[in-house]
Amino acid sequence: MTYLAKVGELTLKGSNIREFERQLVINTRECLKGHNVDVKLHAGRLYIDCPDSASSAVEFMLNHLIGITGWAKTTTCGKNIEAITNAVYEEALRAKQNGAETFKIEARRQDKDFPLDSYGICCNAAEKTVDEGILTVDVHHPDVKINVEVRERCFVFSDAIKANRGLPVGCSGKGLLMLSGGLDSPVAGYRIIRRGMKIECVYYHSYPYTSEEAQTKVEALAANIANYGLDTYLNIIPFTDVQMRIKEKAPENWATLMLRVCMMKAANMLAERINAQCIITGESLGQVASQTIENLSVTEHFAEYPVFRPLIGTDKEEIIDIAKKIGTYDTSILPYEDCCVLFSPKHPVLHASIEEAERIYESMNADGLIKEAFEKRDIKHFTFQAAK
Repeated sequence: MTYLAKVGELTLKGSNIREFERQLVINTRECLKGHNVDVKLHAGRLYIDCPDSASSAVEFMLNHLIGITGWAKTTTCGKNIEAITNAVYEEALRAKQNGAETFKIEARRQDKDFPLDSYGICCNAAEKTVDEGILTVDVHHPDVKINVEVRERCFVFSDAIKANRGLPVGCSGKGLLMLSGGLDSPVAGYRIIRRGMKIECVYYHSYPYTSEEAQTKVEALAANIANYGLDTYLNIIPFTDVQMRIKEKAPENWATLMLRVCMMKAANMLAERINAQCIITGESLGQVASQTIENLSVTEHFAEYPVFRPLIGTDKEEIIDIAKKIGTYDTSILPYEDCCVLFSPKHPVLHASIEEAERIYESMNADGLIKEAFEKRDIKHFTFQAAK
């Protein structure tokens, strides 16, 4: 059985294209280790040959692999027009069984030694299907599009399944994602993974004010992220004492912003420990009180690494759409609140100044508590699920 995937953005790279291609092949093999597959990449196509028993694992992988625009399960046939015509006919029969009435053939001739050009392949390969009345031709709005690719082998397949565009994971450094149980941060993680970045996650847990179910929810989100990013580590930092110090020492309207500041201070420590090059958040400009331009400036002031905000210009509906697409939505809306929500003041500060933030943070004397929480962190490892 052969699967064919179309390589995406990395084909536009210049002299370093081989590094991107190599990373894509490495990622594919890593996700499918133990499944007896053969993986190759040539001329903008990723080929996966596998036994029938591995088909579900391969399809799961292709639906999560970053760096391809689409994929299809193919029929391979001899490199002659008779074999191609028969393969197209079989594909048309399957399409008719699924309700199709019209079809179109799209051909690509990568092997220029093949005697027919793309148009000639289309015309000749359609004859048997049309002559026997299986499907009729509609080049504008076909029910099914049958693709023929003549390469080192000949591949025939129906409409390809869309995949995750972007750059192969591992070619754009490493980042630390501040992961909560909400909708935003998992989507931010997915979007930065699509730019080729490997990520680890950090979650701040305030037991007993946040429940064990809230932590389990975040672990499920980290497991989902691991399926796109090959794997990830979730660092769970116990933040109860820090949060109580904020409640005792900080003005009430500053509680949420000071919590964000303390989280950023802990993230600095973790980023250094894991050799991350940036800190990633799910913040979107103006979405909540802590995400005004002034308040974002305050939290970034306390960061010692570049802060990446993949969602900064997106609205909630866009975020929800992506969450549904990647499978995090149903988990994110479970009714287990994180520490940010539970300790939110009624009237939070909206236009904080860096100077005032520094003064309040110093007055809390929280550095020791943050370092202690950091050293008590629990670490969980989540791997790509289909490789099990």
